[in-house]
Amino acid sequence: MAKVKTTQTDASVAAFIESYVDSEQKRKDAFELVQIMENCTGYEAKMWGPSIIGFGVYLSKSEKSKQANEWPLVAFSPRKAAISLYVHSNTEKNQALIAGLGKYKKEKGCIYVKKLADIDTGVLKEMITEAIRSLEEKYGKV
Repeated sequence: MAKVKTTQTDASVAAFIESYVDSEQKRKDAFELVQIMENCTGYEAKMWGPSIIGFGVYLSKSEKSKQANEWPLVAFSPRKAAISLYVHSNTEKNQALIAGLGKYKKEKGCIYVKKLADIDTGVLKEMITEAIRSLEEKYGKV
């Protein structure tokens, strides 16, 4: 069975942001997202793999392999092209909320934003709360 590459690490979130992020605006946005997600989730930011900042954890069970893996409840990565937001958006409520999020692109499980000023952070906070509710309802609390 293949080993999961994206696992929680002890690396410093602040050091990652300072060393990895390529612009002052994205650095500012990354630190603001840390605050937003910590406040919404009640969990401290943790590094997941080399470039994802996650909050909380749930035990995801694959339908195909029956393998269970730990994943962050919500997360983001301040990538060069855009900030990747990992916020479960497949609930009915989040499908309705995302219409008011602002300027973004969505592919697979990610929401991509160029900068925080492009989106309504109030809507993002509601989506985070709904994502956590949905995941904990489905998988339980870890």
